[in-house]
Amino acid sequence: MAKAGKSSRVSPRDRSSETRRALVDAAITTLKTEGFVGASARTIASRAGCNQGLVFYHFGSVANLLLAALDSVSASRRERYTAAANEVTSATDLVAVAAAIYKEDLDSGHVRVLAEMIAGAMSDPDLGVEVTARIAPWTEFAQHAISTALADSPLASLVPTADVAYAIVALYLGLEMLTQLDGNRAPATALFSHASRLAALLSSTS
Repeated sequence: MAKAGKSSRVSPRDRSSETRRALVDAAITTLKTEGFVGASARTIASRAGCNQGLVFYHFGSVANLLLAALDSVSASRRERYTAAANEVTSATDLVAVAAAIYKEDLDSGHVRVLAEMIAGAMSDPDLGVEVTARIAPWTEFAQHAISTALADSPLASLVPTADVAYAIVALYLGLEMLTQLDGNRAPATALFSHASRLAALLSSTS
């Protein structure tokens, strides 16, 4: 017989938090597997195991839920990227870390969440503003990583880090989208290999 004791009840606030988390997780999975076009309230709620009305109760709209999903993925990846960037001391290191993280993002489908949100934002200006605002920190992060990698190099004053960071983020997203289309990782792998050799060459001549 179970011992009598304090009742282990889950408060309404806890339940609400659990439901929000379940909906965000379901939205992330839906964006990865069904894409933006398949991310309906019904599909997400079904995957989360709850009534679709809770999507609107907790988030107000499907778009807000999808943005919350993007924020969740961005937060977890930012933590991973920051830890990796802390190990970078040269341009060669930067390329190696970027290649490793790119593979992680492809394997996990994390970048697809952003790619799908960008695709959806193309036809929704309001959503576009929100997604653009969420991309900006990644460009800033890339700029900081580049500046750190080149800190002790004579090239530091010659490289327009803001422009290069923007190009890297754009290239990264473009590679992800193209790789999803045909499933061929070889071109991206080749680009990272070329970048690694270039970085090593620049380091040896600096």
